[in-house]
Amino acid sequence: MNRIDIELRSWLGLLVVLGPVLLVAMDGSVLFLAMPAITEALSPSADEALWILDSYGFAVGALLIAFGTIGDRYGRKRLLMFGAAMFGLGSVGAAFATSPALLIAFRVLMGVAGATLLPSALAVLGTLFTDPRRRAQAIGIFAATFAAGFAIGPIVAGQLLTRFWWGSVLLINVPVVLVFLVLAPILLGEVRATGLSRIDVASVLTSASGLLAAMYAVKHGAAQGISISSVTVGLVGVALLAWFGRRQGRIDNPLIDFSLFRNRVFTIAIVTGFLPLAAWSATAYLAAMYLQSVLGRSIADAALLAVPGALVLTAAAVVTPAVVARIGRSAALITAHFTIAIGLSLLLPTSTGSGVGWYIAATAVAGIGYGISFSVVAEIAVAAVPAERAGAAAALAETGNELGNALGIALFGSLAAVLFRVHGPDLAPTLGETLHLPGLAPAVLDDARSAFVSGLHVVAATAAVLHGVLGSVALHVLRGRALTAADARRPDRHLVDDARRTAEADGSTLPSAEVGHARRDHLGDVQQVVGSRDG
Repeated sequence: MNRIDIELRSWLGLLVVLGPVLLVAMDGSVLFLAMPAITEALSPSADEALWILDSYGFAVGALLIAFGTIGDRYGRKRLLMFGAAMFGLGSVGAAFATSPALLIAFRVLMGVAGATLLPSALAVLGTLFTDPRRRAQAIGIFAATFAAGFAIGPIVAGQLLTRFWWGSVLLINVPVVLVFLVLAPILLGEVRATGLSRIDVASVLTSASGLLAAMYAVKHGAAQGISISSVTVGLVGVALLAWFGRRQGRIDNPLIDFSLFRNRVFTIAIVTGFLPLAAWSATAYLAAMYLQSVLGRSIADAALLAVPGALVLTAAAVVTPAVVARIGRSAALITAHFTIAIGLSLLLPTSTGSGVGWYIAATAVAGIGYGISFSVVAEIAVAAVPAERAGAAAALAETGNELGNALGIALFGSLAAVLFRVHGPDLAPTLGETLHLPGLAPAVLDDARSAFVSGLHVVAATAAVLHGVLGSVALHVLRGRALTAADARRPDRHLVDDARRTAEADGSTLPSAEVGHARRDHLGDVQQVVGSRDG
């Protein structure tokens, strides 16, 4: 097979991989606009409604690291095939669910499947594209697709909900899954890492259980009020997570390599992946409720109003690699936080009577920061580790994204729920349930809508402040002198390994000068901090 055929096969393989990636990202947000219809059809409680939204993200986030390691050991293509099939089955079951409990169960199944897809999909890019520049381009496209999936999920849902029942937003997954299952065996080769020991089952169980227990306590406390049982479950979750963290430092093959966080740029990047998803998921969900339940917009109108922000977000993710090459990764991370903070602040002037213009402006401005963060985090994760740990590192970045998505609704959404319970009419714990009560006086409805908007404002302001603080911290931490000449010549281990493998495949050797060249080509303007303690 000549070089052109190999490159064509690589790009076709990328297109096939992007199908499941798009679905997993879309399903993190596709139910935002569908929740009013689901509430009317299945009548979930306040607790069940939060779990319908969050169970998918929690399952993905809790298991991503485990499946990243499993894929590294047992084969990434095999895991992709299994996960895609399970994702399709879960989508069909969720679409035809007849009760909240059944819908939650199938959403959990879809989340488990999604956890198998994301880390292997990102890690397989390293085998499809051995050239560092081509791989960087492929990762940029991957990040843009992932960002686009989050952004267009509500838009696609809105178009379907105007014509079909709520389950249609889940059935759209099936054709994409079928195409992937047909083409993946043809275009993707099986790859697994060597020299890895068996999976630490105790770490998998404690991390997943701890996350679920801690988040259940937060969600239950927000929806039903703080109780002894919720506090107990929360403490158990925290204890499990603490034990998990200690165990990772004592075993030979941990699920999370915490030494990666010694790199300050990597640490800021992971937080940059977590917090924007948390802010985006919470404000996107609350804003969808605001447009429909407060301003009285139809599902179709709400979907169309999300288009400008989606376009900006996707475009930002696409152009970010080129921007990073000019201004550096550190400056890009700082820019992401400040633009998101400004965008979220634009939600504050919204009211019960108007706010469409402010909503569009907020999503467009914040979309710049979201797009930057989605793209940069994925590229840093793969560039930071040896090739044999690519799946685990990709999983760590995607875990931050998915946990941010789930925790955003759980934490920020719970904050809005608490404010509604305190300031809203004492009739139902959520705005959606209040509006479905018969015979309410106009004054009561106005109070309910005002309480909801106040909650939206507090969530937006809190998220904006957090982004402003993190942007300021990043500005201080990453504001150091550039790499010294000696540091610039020090090769990054996995980048050199990649360059050597490429040279060996061509039947040549790798000159020492090319080591630094390969490093610069892939990392661009590397502004990692090596300055003194005072920054």
